[in-house]
Amino acid sequence: MFRKLHKINQYHRKGRNLIAANKIKPEQWNISKSEAKTALKAKGYDVKQIKKIHHLKHQVCISFWDAKCNVCSSFFSYRIFARWRREVERLIYCCQNLKEWAKLNHLMQYEFAYYNYPSEIEKILDTKLENHLRVLNATERQAVFQVV
Repeated sequence: MFRKLHKINQYHRKGRNLIAANKIKPEQWNISKSEAKTALKAKGYDVKQIKKIHHLKHQVCISFWDAKCNVCSSFFSYRIFARWRREVERLIYCCQNLKEWAKLNHLMQYEFAYYNYPSEIEKILDTKLENHLRVLNATERQAVFQVV
């Protein structure tokens, strides 16, 4: 009668994220100190000044001084940056056909399931995916009617 909820196995995930699928390459981004400061403040950190930024493939290490002049250092997901959202939107709009869209949709559903996206950003990206699907469907219908 009731469906049994599936447990998510953290050690053997079926699927890939956008970085592992080589759709987004954030380690090549040249994140500025002001961009990092803005992202950390949005996450609730009290940042006075960024000391150092070290790019890794799946995350970025940021050292900074807080308001009490303590040096803090931590690893952050690239998903905290506004550039991540812009790159995902670019990927959505670059889908030329339904097959590409379906692959991207699968990757995005994996992203939403395993990574902490703010709910408003998840909603925006999901809406953009749906809207682009409608555009692709309409384009495909027009192509079919033009051929006939």
